Amino acid sequence: MKKRLLLHSCCAPCSIYILQQLMSSWDLTVYFYDPNIHPRAEYNQRRDEMKNYTAKLGLDFIEGPYDSLAWLEKTKGLEDEPERGKRCDQCFDLRLGETARFAKLEKYDAFATVLTISPHKDAQKISLIGQKLAQSFGLEFLDRDWKKKDGFKISCALSKEQGFYRQDYCGCLYSKRDSLLRKVKREKNEN
Repeated sequence: MKKRLLLHSCCAPCSIYILQQLMSSWDLTVYFYDPNIHPRAEYNQRRDEMKNYTAKLGLDFIEGPYDSLAWLEKTKGLEDEPERGKRCDQCFDLRLGETARFAKLEKYDAFATVLTISPHKDAQKISLIGQKLAQSFGLEFLDRDWKKKDGFKISCALSKEQGFYRQDYCGCLYSKRDSLLRKVKREKNEN
């Protein structure tokens, strides 16, 4: 009998490769807990695509609460931190903490996250947070840096094959702001 794994997911493009890697060896459930994603329409688009893809694969999908106020409170005072900074650490802690809490409540054997597939995310920080939470909740944390061995490149190719929507920012309103500022700067330099 396979052990039960609760996999935190932020979107289908980040999850597709990882799902392929885990499906044969785990009793897998996808947990979509992302109160950081802004605006709500963006959140809905990412959630719906992930939900539809898990249905196509025959996997269970659970949506966590969309509590953007909890996320804003957790990241208060860190609005101007760069990506990979202290704001991201707090965001990872909130999202993985809720994933671990839910995994313990529902008697999963382990939890994991797809966040380390992104080259924009600090896999070491995510690993430390996941390990700390695993110890605190008495669970196994499946600790993987999914971008290694061309994981990110493969996920991009698989996402393109599936026609997945690929966002141009992490998800939070501050990363959206920063993405827009970079775009305006590029356009200004081109003219």
